Amino acid sequence: MKHKDGKPGSHPDKNSRAFPMAMMFVVLCGLSFYLGGIFCSERDKIEVKDVAKVVSSPKESSVAPLQIKSTAFPECSSDYQDYTPCTDPRRWKKYGNHRLTFMERHCPPVFERKECLVPPPEGYKPPITWPKSRDQCWYRNVPYDWINKQKSNQNWLRKEGEKFLFPGGGTMFPRGVGAYVDLMQDLIPEMKDGTIRTAIDTGCGVASWGGDLLDRGILTVSLAPRDNHEAQVQFALERGIPAILGIISTQRLPFPSNAFDMAHCSRCLIPWTEFGGIYLLEVHRILRPGGFWVLSGPPVNYENHWRGWNTTVEEQKSDYEKLQELLTSMCFKLYDKKDDIAVWQKASDNSCYSKLTYPDAYPPKCDDSLEPDSAWYTPFRPCVVVPSPRIKKSVMESIPKWPQRLHVTPERILDVHGGSASAFKHDDSKWKIRAKHYKKLLPALGSNKIRNVMDMNTVYGGFAAAVIDDPLWVMNVVSSYAANTLPVVFDRGLIGTFHDWCEAFSTYPRTYDLLHLDGLFTAESHRCDMKYVLLEMDRILRPAGYAIIRESSYFMDAISTIARGMRWSCRGEDTEYGVEKEKILICQKKLWHSSNQSSR
Repeated sequence: MKHKDGKPGSHPDKNSRAFPMAMMFVVLCGLSFYLGGIFCSERDKIEVKDVAKVVSSPKESSVAPLQIKSTAFPECSSDYQDYTPCTDPRRWKKYGNHRLTFMERHCPPVFERKECLVPPPEGYKPPITWPKSRDQCWYRNVPYDWINKQKSNQNWLRKEGEKFLFPGGGTMFPRGVGAYVDLMQDLIPEMKDGTIRTAIDTGCGVASWGGDLLDRGILTVSLAPRDNHEAQVQFALERGIPAILGIISTQRLPFPSNAFDMAHCSRCLIPWTEFGGIYLLEVHRILRPGGFWVLSGPPVNYENHWRGWNTTVEEQKSDYEKLQELLTSMCFKLYDKKDDIAVWQKASDNSCYSKLTYPDAYPPKCDDSLEPDSAWYTPFRPCVVVPSPRIKKSVMESIPKWPQRLHVTPERILDVHGGSASAFKHDDSKWKIRAKHYKKLLPALGSNKIRNVMDMNTVYGGFAAAVIDDPLWVMNVVSSYAANTLPVVFDRGLIGTFHDWCEAFSTYPRTYDLLHLDGLFTAESHRCDMKYVLLEMDRILRPAGYAIIRESSYFMDAISTIARGMRWSCRGEDTEYGVEKEKILICQKKLWHSSNQSSR
């Protein structure tokens, strides 16, 4: 053996080297075993400690709080009072007319984003409180004469003095929505006993159907596209009824598979049998196994109505037969039918779907490359999403009835990384404590001053469950970049949507009374500019509305600075545990009126 310099070196005796090496090996093994025992015992100790004590042990964060320069945001011009950035009619000409794709989400690029405050309409007043708001709203808050002139003869709404009144009529329920839903309940007894809890209304009008169902214990998402005249979703939210902008066009709706217990279309003008039944395939995807699809209007009861539909009886008969054939191919069966209402039920088990594997079957079964819950800018595909055979307790016949299902651990929590029954129960208990603390900090929470609520980054819907007995409803938002927990939210009997907070939400301005976030900036600030997220919160928050911002102390100063620039008043509060690492901001948006500044 040679050294690096090439000179010969001595060769030590092998036996003399073996003994100390063996001794060193024994010592190291013993030391490793000893330290491992200490580590394991300490880990067990940490697991049984109270969460509050563990979190509160550090005195101050070693990282200095984020500081930003103060900015006073200008007003947008008054023609932006109903601005919806990602569904803006000003930009429709850039997109195609095929299947109304121009009405889908098309968000502006970063360099076109508005950095101004959206003004309220002239004469805006604080909204009428629930439950009176279901039947009336201030005309000046949603000043759209076109819908009043076009739909007043159908009893959608009518203008009287300073108010719009909502008599509960509709194109397919001239005797009133109450009588219409009564007939529906006769056809679907599951609407009466808590089996059906969540519903979606496609092409919702002014959401009278969803409003009526609230008294019957059914929570409905009313869905309609942005348009130039009708402002259907804005009317719904002004009334205090859950709604969201959206259209069934070329992309999946922002909901997970097997979510809703019931879907409804009352002359919603969706061409269900066109394009290979692609729109029906989306209804099938979002309906829970055993769920119901309700259709009134063409071609149902065509024998008595075809003359008023400017068509022929032969055409309507053909449309109805085509519709029935498509539904049968997707494993729907006709459940019941009477007068103008027909009800189909999605198969509860997977035995029917075996026929989709035949070579000439249409529509075919979706392959495994398509994630059933992928629903954020996900294009439609002409295939059937077959429910997972693992879903057994989530079918209509097996899921607990409302309200028991709210606190029963959903089986789909096992699909969430780290999800378990114990994690669910812990989350449920945690939010009961937090909601109680919030009500001390914000007494308006739980009163009729707060109706429309959004939890901007929920996990399992714990906040919504904790305030379920209050006169409000909660839109649970799950980030499209976070773990997919939205199926758990729906399985609890709550409603929600996927969203990416780097973009504008699918709603009109001034539509929520309370926005709640829990660590949103901690989770998303590496992707989303905090300034634009807060400006979006200002757009969708009603004047005099509130925000509960629960965040790391690191972000609090920066959030407060931006909030002041938006004319919000904020105060800092401790969490229920009084820790230094995390704080709460209670903010309120100021009511102000436009000074008619130019567009920015």
